Amino acid sequence: MICFPNAKINIGLHIISRREDGYHNLETLFYPIGLKDALEIIPTRETKGSHPAQEQANKKRVITRVTGLSTGPEPWVSDADTKYRLFQTGLQLAGNPEDNLVIKAWQLMATHRTLPPIDIHLLKKIPSGAGLGGGSSNAAFMLQLLNNNFSLGLSNDELAGMAATLGADCAFFIRNQPALASGIGDVLEPFDLDLSGYFLLLVKPDISIATKEAYSLVTPKIAELSLREIVKKPVSEWKEWLKNDFEPVIFKKYPEIYRIKKQLYDLGAVYASMSGSGSSVYGLFREEPEWQNSFREHFVWSNK
Repeated sequence: MICFPNAKINIGLHIISRREDGYHNLETLFYPIGLKDALEIIPTRETKGSHPAQEQANKKRVITRVTGLSTGPEPWVSDADTKYRLFQTGLQLAGNPEDNLVIKAWQLMATHRTLPPIDIHLLKKIPSGAGLGGGSSNAAFMLQLLNNNFSLGLSNDELAGMAATLGADCAFFIRNQPALASGIGDVLEPFDLDLSGYFLLLVKPDISIATKEAYSLVTPKIAELSLREIVKKPVSEWKEWLKNDFEPVIFKKYPEIYRIKKQLYDLGAVYASMSGSGSSVYGLFREEPEWQNSFREHFVWSNK
């Protein structure tokens, strides 16, 4: 069974206060976009311990779970104790493979339900360190994939509760519709917003920003208007009112991100903003601009 975990953008982001647990209270609007990874799970009884693309094994990053974690170019040997094998292609992910949220989602589900051994295939097209929620989306879709493929009988509310334990914005991707988020990003309220009539251009420079780093740079404050009030205004007024509190400190440390936002406005964007804690920046246009020669050194995605 295969699914296509999508990214999100943040429309406005107010960092209101620091909590005693070290997290921050915020308000933002999560909006799903069409930039997608591909995620597939295959019970190993169907592959019989092998994979049809065996000749490409050396091109893939493979995580094999037996009694621990190991990596190597020979992933095709079956083992009775193997619980999962992760085959990752596409964009590279930094960090410990055991920390991949797809694996954490599998581990979480395995504490609630009995799961058969599976092969997991993840094609990454959503950049990491970009403020797009790619890892969180993978985790949420993995929970849904396991639930649906193995008829585990969990409701969306139950899946959302599980997803919230994996990351603040993971639960958003269970219902995957525009939502106002508060608390640490885990309190969600559906919000009626349709931007499909706009051309959306997303640009990510070769900069990855850790969320923890971004929060360490910013000073919480109470906004003049609530995000709910601001996003109800016409999109043409967002430039004046709708802010991302991470931008001043991130732009100061990474001027290239500021330059991208300025370029988007120079191209005619009605509204442009960094998503989350960065480093990606998006622009909303009434029609597609002549952008093809503007961002040659960066990752670029558009919705049309």
